[in-house]
Amino acid sequence: MRETSRYLKYIFNGHIAVAMLFLISALAFYYQQLLAQLPENFPSAIIIAVAFGLTISYSPARTFLQEPDLVFLIPAEHEMGKYFRNSLVYSFVVQLYQVILVAAVLGPLYSNAFEERAGKAYLITVLILVIFKAWNLISYWWMSFVRDEGYKKLHTSVRVLCNILVFYFIIELNISYALLATALFLILLGLSYRKSKEQGGIHWNYLVDRDLKSRQSFYKIANMFTDVPHIKSPIKRRSWLTKWFTKLPFDHQQTYSYLYRISFARSGDYFGMYVRLIIIGGLAVYFIPNLWVKLGMVILFLYSSSFQLVTLFDHYRTIVWIDLYPVEEKVRRQSLLTLLFQLSLVKTILFSVLFLIDQLYLGFILALLLGVLFSLFFVKGYVKKRISEK
Repeated sequence: MRETSRYLKYIFNGHIAVAMLFLISALAFYYQQLLAQLPENFPSAIIIAVAFGLTISYSPARTFLQEPDLVFLIPAEHEMGKYFRNSLVYSFVVQLYQVILVAAVLGPLYSNAFEERAGKAYLITVLILVIFKAWNLISYWWMSFVRDEGYKKLHTSVRVLCNILVFYFIIELNISYALLATALFLILLGLSYRKSKEQGGIHWNYLVDRDLKSRQSFYKIANMFTDVPHIKSPIKRRSWLTKWFTKLPFDHQQTYSYLYRISFARSGDYFGMYVRLIIIGGLAVYFIPNLWVKLGMVILFLYSSSFQLVTLFDHYRTIVWIDLYPVEEKVRRQSLLTLLFQLSLVKTILFSVLFLIDQLYLGFILALLLGVLFSLFFVKGYVKKRISEK
C-alpha cells in the first residue's frame, strides 16, 4: 500500500485528472444517448453476459510472493496455509471493485432492455455475480497447483464459457438452463480441486511469476508518469516492424534516432500502448456524433500517447555505455522530439481520415490542422522543456 500510494500521487496529478474527467463525462453523455436509440432487437443480454463472464473469470490470487521466497519459504510450505487463505480473502475483497464497476456501468443497459424487472432482479444478479467471483478465485487458486499449461488453458476456456452461459440464462430468466450451466461450473470446480490434490505441492515458480507480472503491470503504468527504477521491460522481437522502422542513414547523427525507434518497436509496451490508443481513440472519434466533441477526442488521445511516450528518454537511464556515445546531448534530445512529432503526426492523419469516411470535410480539415498544431506545441514546448531539465 505504501508503494502504490507513492506512485498514485504522480499518476493522478492535475492534468491527468482533468483529461479523465473530460473523457468519462463525454462517454457517460453519449452512453445515455445511445441507450435511448437502441433498437428492440439489440443483444443486451449477450453483451451483459459476456462482460460479466469475462470480469469474474479474471480472478488472480495475489500472494505477494517474491523471488527470494523460492529459497526461504519452500521448506515452510506446510505452515503457509493460513497465509494463503488470507491472501485469497484479500484478493477477493480488492477485486470486488471490478465487479461493482462493471455492474454499475451495465446497470442502465439492463434497465433499458428489461424495464419491467429492473431494480431488484438486477441486484439479485449482481449478488450471484459476487458468489461466482469467489468461486472463480478458488478455482484459479486450485489450478495454480497444476503444472500442465495445456490443461490450464483448456480449464480456463471452459470456465469462461460456463460463466457467460450462466449469466446469459439468468438475464433471460431461463432458470433451468442457468442451473444446468451452474452445475457444469461446479463440476469444473470439483475437477480443479481434484487436479490440485494430484500435484506435488504448491507451484512456487508459477505464483512468484504471476505476482511479478502483476507488479510489473502497475509499474508500467506508473512509469508513464515518473521514474520507476525496478521496472523490468519485456523485449518483443517484432522483426517486421523493427526492419521497416529502423531504416535510417548509417550516420553517427542518427545514433539516438535508431535507438529510440528500436526501443519503441521492441522494448516495453510502447508500441502496444500506441496502437491501443489509436484503436480506442478511433472508435470514439467515429461513433461520437458531435463534431466538436470528436475534435476534443482527437486532441485528448494525441495528448495521451505523446505524454506516455516521453518516458522513452529515460528508457536507458541505467545503461552506462549510453554515456560513451561520441554524440552531443542536443542530438539525443532532438532525436526524441523528432520521433514523438512523427508518431503524433501519423496518429493525427489516421484520426483525420475517419472524418473523411464520415463525410465530415470541415472536421477533416480542422482535425488535421488542430492535430498538427497540438503536436508542434506539445512536442516543441512541453516535451522539449521537460527533457531539457534532465
